[in-house]
Amino acid sequence: MPPLPAEPRPGRYRHFKGHEYEVLGCARHSETLEILVIYRSVEGDNTLWARPRAMFMDTVALPTGEQVPRFARADGE
Repeated sequence: MPPLPAEPRPGRYRHFKGHEYEVLGCARHSETLEILVIYRSVEGDNTLWARPRAMFMDTVALPTGEQVPRFARADGE
């Protein structure tokens, strides 16, 4: 089995809607082997989340039509 991808690296990220999250790392779905990003909210209750890596790394269109990353690095790295 190939190694997990290097990106996204662990650290703090900002969702395009403004909330901040800490990426803990990547994992494989136990049934499909799809690569998931595991992250937690740094605001409020520290809820854990998992999202397909392709979706995490994707861009989204703002109402203005501008394309921006769904999650952008927020800790200066």
